[in-house]
Amino acid sequence: MTSRPTLTFIVPAYNEEEGLPATLESLLRQTEPAQEIIVVNDGSTDRTHEVAASYGVTVLDAPGTGSKAGAQNYALPHCTTDLVLPVDADTVLADDYAALIRDPFDDANVAIAAGCVMTRFTNTVWERGRQIEYLFGFHWFRPVQQAYGSPVVCSGCCSAFRTDMLRAFGGFPARTIVEDIDYSWSQQIAGHRAVYVADAVAYAAEPINAKFMKKQLWRWKSGYFQNVRQHARGLITRKRWLALWVGLSVAEILLSPVMLTLPVWWATHGHSALSVAAWWIGGEALTLAPALAYATAKRKINPLKVIACYPSFYVLKFFNAYYDWKALINELVLVPLGLSRGLHVYEKGRADARRRRHAGAHRGLLASKPQPVAADPVPVDDDTLQIPLVKLRDPDTERTLQTALPAR
Repeated sequence: MTSRPTLTFIVPAYNEEEGLPATLESLLRQTEPAQEIIVVNDGSTDRTHEVAASYGVTVLDAPGTGSKAGAQNYALPHCTTDLVLPVDADTVLADDYAALIRDPFDDANVAIAAGCVMTRFTNTVWERGRQIEYLFGFHWFRPVQQAYGSPVVCSGCCSAFRTDMLRAFGGFPARTIVEDIDYSWSQQIAGHRAVYVADAVAYAAEPINAKFMKKQLWRWKSGYFQNVRQHARGLITRKRWLALWVGLSVAEILLSPVMLTLPVWWATHGHSALSVAAWWIGGEALTLAPALAYATAKRKINPLKVIACYPSFYVLKFFNAYYDWKALINELVLVPLGLSRGLHVYEKGRADARRRRHAGAHRGLLASKPQPVAADPVPVDDDTLQIPLVKLRDPDTERTLQTALPAR
């Protein structure tokens, strides 16, 4: 019987004292534990080191690498296991994630495996819009791409990498602003496999306001087109199915202004508002409803909550279209012409703990341990995330929040 591959979790953390407890608890709760958990305290100015150390994990104090790839590479020489799995410090893994994500590596040609990402919370319009994006993308695009052996994105918050291949490549690449796409495309072009594991679920915290959603989208979109520029020739010549998916996504972006303004054009050119609405709703039902219905059933989510999130999807859709076009022009036109350097500074899509506390807006839990006000285990959003949680009172804001209660 073949032995199971060994695994190290890497958690890159910059000012993450608030997010770390829930993340580390989920890693320690795995049904098939990792051999080691390494937290990279990447120049934090808060209590990230102390919080991580209190969980008995390995803590490496980096001088401040300035990027997620840099922090992960700082940990790589300390990893002695078959696999490494970087986890964002605001991401919670389902209890069976490590067990499920190991399975594809029985094939020696698999370089990377990634699970399904869902939102941890649906409190704001941004989180609700992202929930619909994830439900659709991870239950339609990803399965189709997986069927043809060419996943476009292996999510950086929860992907597992074969350690020897990663080292041979030189570690997590820093030549673009999104190392996950860069590495997964590079390995697929080289003839290795990337695998989507639908049953392995991770729950990520999303931006909670427009300011940080814009930062995240600008980084994601810029990084995507940096990789299109970097890998276009290799995709076309060596990985044509992946090239097809990328080409279709670029075509969709180019057509997005037409699709978003088409109802307005119809309404101003002799069509009644009722007929425009009927065509729009019908079209959306045909394209989105089957995947959303399947996702809702598979993840056991209350359908009414999905419907409630749906209007927010269109708010995010306009933001996506704007940053898609902005990044496309910047990275595929201005950079080749020497008129722009492209995006090269890594910024998080949310405020760090210290800034949240001092700004007084969207503040989370204090650095000291909060006091539980309800001790019964409850899920986030009832049917979105089933892990042991408690409601906690933030003394600064008097808001009741939900977070993981340390099991020890």
